Amino acid sequence: MRKLIFLWAIIIVLVSCKNENESELNQGIWLGQLEVMDGEKLPFNFNVSKNENEAYTIEIYNASEIIKVDEIEIKGDSIRIQTPVFEGYIQGKLSEKSIKGNFIKESLDRVVPFEAFYGVEKRFAVNTTPAVNISGIWETEFSQGTSDSYMGKGIFAENDGKVTGKFRTTTGDYRYLEGVVSGDSLKLSAFDGAHAFLFLAKVTDSTLNGTFYSDNHFKEPFVAKRNESFELPEADELTFLKEGYDKFEFSFPDTNGKMVSLEDKAYKDKVVLVQIMGSWCPNCLDETKFYVNYLNDNHTTDLEMVGLAFEYAKTKELAYKSIERLKQRIGVNYPILLAQYGTSDKEEAQQKLPMLNHVLSYPTTIFIDKKGKVRKIHTGFNGPATGEKYTVFKREFDSYVKMLINE
Repeated sequence: MRKLIFLWAIIIVLVSCKNENESELNQGIWLGQLEVMDGEKLPFNFNVSKNENEAYTIEIYNASEIIKVDEIEIKGDSIRIQTPVFEGYIQGKLSEKSIKGNFIKESLDRVVPFEAFYGVEKRFAVNTTPAVNISGIWETEFSQGTSDSYMGKGIFAENDGKVTGKFRTTTGDYRYLEGVVSGDSLKLSAFDGAHAFLFLAKVTDSTLNGTFYSDNHFKEPFVAKRNESFELPEADELTFLKEGYDKFEFSFPDTNGKMVSLEDKAYKDKVVLVQIMGSWCPNCLDETKFYVNYLNDNHTTDLEMVGLAFEYAKTKELAYKSIERLKQRIGVNYPILLAQYGTSDKEEAQQKLPMLNHVLSYPTTIFIDKKGKVRKIHTGFNGPATGEKYTVFKREFDSYVKMLINE
């Protein structure tokens, strides 16, 4: 009996010591910062709370977007924050009012220095009153004068120096940007758990001249001018079947290793939507959420969907794991096949789908009618961050799909 009492006493002491040494994550607002190129810092705000089970929850804020994070692990003074759906995570050392560590994407061998400070509400420090209000439409060119040049459409709203908005491009949007105008400087950022975007520019009444940073591995210049009537090329005209091809074909394995193709009975005499995507891609995530909701709201046996995933995970097993994580977290109710792993390179993707003139964007959706004919290919996805453009897309998508079904 004495031995039993002694054993319980040791256990209690050990548990007490463990609890005393366990660091606490302060509840409330924090400012996170990622170190990008040129010594610049990409800021974002997040809020920490506890639920009824004493488990931590984090909300990451980007303008009107709220990203909920519920996979947080604390051991001693070490903290690991796993972003939802995507593989990226924050690993660091936790003190009373700070976190210092890295944002890590293992499949890309990418490590971005990270730090966070408790109680800091302002995303960017503002030292000077705005010299100009940038609200409006901006015709934008990235990497001007190079072979990598592409067009974008800046759409911004400014109120007392605080700016929200987005850049749309022909292949999608740079999502929910938030920042400030301080004097003649524009600063915008977004962090969604996969991509980290920072836009810095000098502004006048009619021009922007700046640099776009993505994580700490990429940067490019951009210029913009006011143009309220500017529009990007239509997304349905950018990708098409090459001459000599009259149908879209593939044969790729699902996460159980079963080969799937459009010749399968499940797709015969049905409208089929083929989604070219990746589990690592935020725009693909937005599109996938839309498709999941659409299929749940529109039950019909005449429509099928299938995703073709191009994964940068280093092994087939890790790629399958990423796909399954996406399906479980979002509730995907259609098959997602593994088309490629080890790289998301678009030129290699096009080799897997040689009938396409190119794979210009993740995501891209191919609309196939009941006779197996490709009727339309929609490049990119302008999601909820694009406001009216997203509303128009949803309406036109529904109308077009129902037209194909009723043929």
